[in-house]
Amino acid sequence: MIKKTSLLWMSIGSILIAQNITKIEYDGLHSLSPNTIAEISGIKVGDTLSESKIKESVKNLLEQKYFQDVKAETKSGGVVVYHFVEKPAIANAQITGYGSDEESKKLIEAMGLKRGELLDDAKMQKAKEVLQAKLAQDGIYDASVDVKSEVVGEGSVSLTFDVKKGEKVKISNLVFNGIDALSESDLETNLVNKEEEFLGFLPFRNDGVANLSQLENDVFRIKDTYMKHGYIDAQVSKPRVEVDSKNRATIEYNIIEGNRYKVGDISIIQSVEGLDSNVLYEGLSLKKGKYFNIDKMRKDIVYLQEQTANLGYAFANVSPQMGKSGTDVINIQYVITPGTKVTINDVLISGNNETQDSVVRRYIYLAPGDQFSQTDLKDSKNALGRTGFFEKYDIQTQKLTDDKMNLLVNVKEAPTGSFSIGGGYGSYEGFMVNGSISDKNIFGTGIDTSIGIDYSQRSTNYNLHLANPRIWDSLYSLSMDLYKKEYDYDNDGYQIDQTGGSLTVGREFMRHFYIYGGITYSDNQSDVTDISGNELYKLLYSDKYKKAAGVLGVKFDNTDDYYVPRSGFIASLGVEVATLNGELNDDHKKPENGGYTDFGDFVKFNGRFGAYYGLRDLIDYDLILRYKARANWLNATDGYVPVAERLLMGGIGSVRGYETYSISPEILDGTEYRRVGGTKSFSNSIEASIPVSEEAKIRMAFFLDYGIIGSDDFYGRSYDNIDRASGGVAVEWFSPFGPINFIFAKAINPQDRDETSSFEFSMGTKF
Repeated sequence: MIKKTSLLWMSIGSILIAQNITKIEYDGLHSLSPNTIAEISGIKVGDTLSESKIKESVKNLLEQKYFQDVKAETKSGGVVVYHFVEKPAIANAQITGYGSDEESKKLIEAMGLKRGELLDDAKMQKAKEVLQAKLAQDGIYDASVDVKSEVVGEGSVSLTFDVKKGEKVKISNLVFNGIDALSESDLETNLVNKEEEFLGFLPFRNDGVANLSQLENDVFRIKDTYMKHGYIDAQVSKPRVEVDSKNRATIEYNIIEGNRYKVGDISIIQSVEGLDSNVLYEGLSLKKGKYFNIDKMRKDIVYLQEQTANLGYAFANVSPQMGKSGTDVINIQYVITPGTKVTINDVLISGNNETQDSVVRRYIYLAPGDQFSQTDLKDSKNALGRTGFFEKYDIQTQKLTDDKMNLLVNVKEAPTGSFSIGGGYGSYEGFMVNGSISDKNIFGTGIDTSIGIDYSQRSTNYNLHLANPRIWDSLYSLSMDLYKKEYDYDNDGYQIDQTGGSLTVGREFMRHFYIYGGITYSDNQSDVTDISGNELYKLLYSDKYKKAAGVLGVKFDNTDDYYVPRSGFIASLGVEVATLNGELNDDHKKPENGGYTDFGDFVKFNGRFGAYYGLRDLIDYDLILRYKARANWLNATDGYVPVAERLLMGGIGSVRGYETYSISPEILDGTEYRRVGGTKSFSNSIEASIPVSEEAKIRMAFFLDYGIIGSDDFYGRSYDNIDRASGGVAVEWFSPFGPINFIFAKAINPQDRDETSSFEFSMGTKF
């Protein structure tokens, strides 16, 4: 289809000495204008006609890479005619016989075939190589690719890559000859090509499909495994592959392990002002007397580079020098070459179609004129992720000179505004539904707003939320909440009606620390609508009071993403000091009912902790481990604390698999048990989240929840602690409407009166 470029000099007639060019004609020219061609060729009417000049002009035209071929001829009378064969433009490219349409589109993009670009032999060869590599990566054996081209319009072609797949090769046996110090399982752990495991189609199991393009790299992975254990002289042969008639493969490696080395002397050679070598030694992972580990050396190199870059040396180089001492000791010397201190020239932001530049810049800890810092760069990336505004985000450095660089901030905005609906069904709440209109980044200002309603057979909750995390781009935040809640706690007619609001001011300190304080107010009206209830029941659930409280708290957050963090911690500690005002029911004061004299003021403490750890760098799989814990403690002065102010547990946020707020200490009222709430609670969760579909942005999390709740004496009665556990699976979907969480849970140790829930879903919550 594409001819090899050639140069032909054609001369018709005789050329007179010193003859001038009288006319220039262009044949077959479509894409470029004659004026542009004249500038490129360097030939114009009036120039002296010479063979060397014409040849030079053809060379200039071919160097532009617009043409397959360029020929020139001269005619009598000083006429020069250029004949062009232009490279065809790509009108369309498609792949048949491979994957879904979406997979094919991504692969075509990786092949470098963009619509409108010119097609040549080099581009076609690259496209074929990328496609063949992908087929090998998928374990497709003996696949063939036919390329068909069809002329579409003038100067354009449509390409079709027709894939005829062979059979997938499955690895039935790995053979490691010569191993003694390490086991086969040690060596296989980091390989791409592994033996097929039992039930290999399940997550965390290996299906044994060969990735033929990675065989040579597996040799380096085996050697790397030996170097992690101190065998720096290990030698690994190229793999020998045998494939039988059933496409079952045996892969064999020959290995010479060599000696195992311990770390000897470690030294750091550097002359960077402000960089203390004694402090650097303390941060190194490799230690004298321990076995050598290549991973720890790499970690040390990154550590030393970061410490040097934090002083402005963005392009610092750390070179490890290794020297053997005897047959089992290796001395290591790190040589730091800092280069020149670098300052930020400019911060260039792209991809923020809605979010204002100023909102993005507030999360970038480096500004024009600042000295470069690697830690600041890393923290800036994490800060962008914590906003929840962006689906993708990255910051690249652009070197301008030895002492100047630009920061290129590229973001892809996530859907922050949504109309959300969630719900579930349980034996206690019945059918539950919640809906809200919200936007975490309204009009691109970074302000969080929401209006929501939650409804079930037992409750109705209206709320209005407004929060500005950075008032006028300062470190201060301001939030306001208004709400109205109605809740039916029991089948026999107890209801509570709360109306209130809060105003909170916060400030960021030390980058990851936040302090906040504010006031809250609520008007609480409780009533018993079922007159057939017992006297104690009517007494417990007929409180009418107003609550005013002050809140104060501190929070730490250095996670790398708002919705799906893969590293970092979240921790918070808050305190609420509340005063209750109202007229206590006379029955509360009766000795037989406990003898309370008035409403009791109280202090409520709450703590939260979350740890996130992604294992992709360790196992080349996007497994995320999470641990979340919540603790609450209510300390009341002498007096009566209404049930509505006490602690309850169950549902999303504590112990899934049980109805929301259904786990509570109880008091026997005649023949009925009444929930009275607790004064102390603790719950925690262990989760493992795995990807299901990166394309659809779906993950699955397996979880175990455990919680315990207890109470001090209440109405003269003591209560045993209540502990509950559950397990299950959560489907986490980052949908176009926002994050949606489907929860399938099973209560592990439910008791007779427990209200369980096997399914819930929510929208707009973190994973």
